[in-house]
Amino acid sequence: MSQPTTQKIIIDPVTRIEGHLRIEVELDEHNIVNQAWASGQLFRGIETILKGRDPRDTGLIAQRICGVCTNVHYRASISAVEQAYQIEIPRNAEIVRNLVTLALFVQDHLVHYYHLHSLDYVDVVSALSADPKAASEQAHQWHSHPYQCSQSDLAASQQKLTQFVQAGRLGLFANGYWGHSAYKFSPEQNLIHMHHYLEALRIQREISKAIAIFAGKTPHPQNLVVGGVTSVMDMLNPQRMNDYLFIIKDAREFIKRAYMPDMKMLVSAYRDSIKAGEGRGHGHFMSSGGYRLFNNEPLFAQGVVFDHQFDQVADFDPVNITEEAARSWYADNEPRSPYAQTTEPEYTDLNDDGSLKTEGKYSWIKSPRYQGKAMEVGPAARMIIGYLRDAPLIKPYVDDFMQTCDLELIDFSSSIGRNAARAIEAELTCDAIFAFASELIENIKYYDETTWTQYVFEDLPTSAQGAGIFEVPRGTLAHFVRIDEAKVANYQAVVPTTWNASPKDGQNQPGPYEASLIGIHLADPQNPLEVLRVVHSFDPCLACAVHVIDAQGSELAAYRIQPKAI
Repeated sequence: MSQPTTQKIIIDPVTRIEGHLRIEVELDEHNIVNQAWASGQLFRGIETILKGRDPRDTGLIAQRICGVCTNVHYRASISAVEQAYQIEIPRNAEIVRNLVTLALFVQDHLVHYYHLHSLDYVDVVSALSADPKAASEQAHQWHSHPYQCSQSDLAASQQKLTQFVQAGRLGLFANGYWGHSAYKFSPEQNLIHMHHYLEALRIQREISKAIAIFAGKTPHPQNLVVGGVTSVMDMLNPQRMNDYLFIIKDAREFIKRAYMPDMKMLVSAYRDSIKAGEGRGHGHFMSSGGYRLFNNEPLFAQGVVFDHQFDQVADFDPVNITEEAARSWYADNEPRSPYAQTTEPEYTDLNDDGSLKTEGKYSWIKSPRYQGKAMEVGPAARMIIGYLRDAPLIKPYVDDFMQTCDLELIDFSSSIGRNAARAIEAELTCDAIFAFASELIENIKYYDETTWTQYVFEDLPTSAQGAGIFEVPRGTLAHFVRIDEAKVANYQAVVPTTWNASPKDGQNQPGPYEASLIGIHLADPQNPLEVLRVVHSFDPCLACAVHVIDAQGSELAAYRIQPKAI
């Protein structure tokens, strides 16, 4: 009897993400994925760089982990040091930090769907043949006042796309799987999405301006210090607050009149995919909660769910977090607390044919685990846990979406479900920003202008440890610092993509990417669109600090920039 035939597909690099990710999948004779491996292709050495430094400087360096998520790494790092020293920041400083971080949520979710992921569902070429009048009528089926979707608006966007094609300047649109049988939108629906794709470019640019109002600049802001914030004059200037809120109001209009209707359109067109559970993983979800409002009610609920058991939500406790490198290119194989983890590279190379050594170490990403389980983090986890916790700021939004789209909670555990959860979260987060802004204005009105908790560094303990743990756009972010002799003795960052893109562990448990790919059917193995849909639904972000070395680990070159007088 002949053995079933299998084939392996390698996607390297996975594009439309931040950083370098490699995906390998094995297909059976029916083109169904039966094995999957996710491999981060860059080494992050910031933990090593931070050793021996003044703890107060960690934030400015640690935020360089990523050029996209900078303000959240900055905040988590500063907060880890504050927890170690038991420094409680003023409420005004907490609100200013929230205004910056939550604006990033809104921006990140818009950029992810429209510019990084929507083209997995939107056929750009099909949009060129759409009837703008019919497309406008289609847009009005999803919202009574759709965002800039008149016939002339849509015709102008169609003409712009046509000019790109005729000029041979498709750019990032050049290498799509246009015409793939897995695309479901009509030409008119494709045109609506591409019209909003172009408009979202403007919106996300404006949100960067809003972030910079209180963060000083973006990326790599400079408004945080251990104990509070430095953007005091911006906080006290009514015009600065007005400028910030004007941009957020514009973003909210786009979310409610474009993003949410487009998401409902996506759910309707791809309902079969949702109900089939395409992209569904192992069902372990985690949220650390946080962002308390004026009444101490958190915006996000904390909790842990295992195996899709929605009737059981355990409390989140960071002491249950471990990291290991049994299948990662590091020396630490055994699970350890992040406080005790090391970052010692142990690269074992690829096979002679260029494929991963999938039976051994195969990724620069470590394997974080919670009570030994690989957890999915991100908007889907937050919305599911918030709903199960009856979170007053989450449950109504989720209920409304499920009722409108005829969905169940389990449906968010799928590729399209993750996108739906992200859109819901963008809407509720944008609305919550106004509550935080109102509280800040009220505090200032009654002469509370405190933004920093004063301390004397020499009076602080010389040995301590702490963690800054936050929910950020892609999931649960945690920075762990251990201080000895008033210097950083050890530092570890366990980021959302480390959770979601983790390789298998010592128990051979796959990470969330890998688990979610199992069972996916590919219509055309030569054009693995379905694989990209699953991976992109997590919003991968693998950006990190990279060291230039040769195969023997020797430094190739050192560069020094001499300042030039003007």
